[in-house]
Amino acid sequence: MSGARTDSEAVEAANTALYEAVEQGDIEALSRMWLGEEAVDPDDLEGGEGEHGVRVVHPGWPVLTGRGEVLRSYALIMANTEYVQFFLTDVEISVLGDTALVSCTENILSGGPAEADGSAGPLVGGLVVATNVFRRSEQGEWKLWSHHGSPVLVEQDDEDGDGEGEGDLGQGDIEL
Repeated sequence: MSGARTDSEAVEAANTALYEAVEQGDIEALSRMWLGEEAVDPDDLEGGEGEHGVRVVHPGWPVLTGRGEVLRSYALIMANTEYVQFFLTDVEISVLGDTALVSCTENILSGGPAEADGSAGPLVGGLVVATNVFRRSEQGEWKLWSHHGSPVLVEQDDEDGDGEGEGDLGQGDIEL
């Protein structure tokens, strides 16, 4: 197996681990995935403002810079999301030296708190196109450097305005 193939597989595994950590609400695992944990630049201990600082853009959010801000944003998302599951499609990986670019579509299924009777709360589907940039650490591990997610707007048909158009969702339907 060639080195490039091995790097692509390692990046794919790191990318998958990112989404699994968010699904499981595991902020400690998520923290270990971001560049800067082992910062060597004394002026950039947070992995923040410097040339190598981490950044994230969640859909609808401003750019967040630095490990502290990035990890707080994920902790906030995890604390306010009862259930989330990612189905990744259109995954493309490019590796150039110690930097890797992953683009994918996040097909997201999320839900709120359970109903009073104990049944599952409402589920909502959404699409986000994401770009994840990884860098190889000095220890040879692929660490996240940047994540950018942009929502994909899904057009629904409702020509007659009565909410019963062909593209409308029925009760209990989820559009991803």
